[in-house]
Amino acid sequence: MSRTDPSRGLLVSPIRNGTVIDHITAGEALNVLKILGITGSTRECLSIATNVGSKRLGKKDIVKIERRELRKEEVDRIALIAPHAKINIIREYQVVEKKGVKIPKVLKGVVRCPNPGCITNTNEPVESTFEVLEKGLHCLYCDWLIKDDITNYII
Repeated sequence: MSRTDPSRGLLVSPIRNGTVIDHITAGEALNVLKILGITGSTRECLSIATNVGSKRLGKKDIVKIERRELRKEEVDRIALIAPHAKINIIREYQVVEKKGVKIPKVLKGVVRCPNPGCITNTNEPVESTFEVLEKGLHCLYCDWLIKDDITNYII
């Protein structure tokens, strides 16, 4: 049962089995759900906290998903918008695995190139491939650089 404790803020019920994504960049929880394909019509039992106080980040979001453990591809996508996120795997109410996210140096099939003339946007069987740079994501096929709104291009 959830309850509010004035000395500790909002307390959310623990989950028996599933995943807790903590330290999500404030304001990105709904984008994390979008990346995971979780919409209002899915059956997952969720807890979402947004703009929660954090000593490390100032503010953060938290997502709890019952009965689901994330795949590596999903974690890679989350890393793009929440580079400080921590993934906690829960089994029988215990954290059995805790790991940070890491943005890979090369992203294959994770991001759609915004350039309509890119070969990855044609009928050719070519998977998008981006190099991760400090200034953004660089398409290795057409040299397009995504600097802003990366969430809109995540597949």
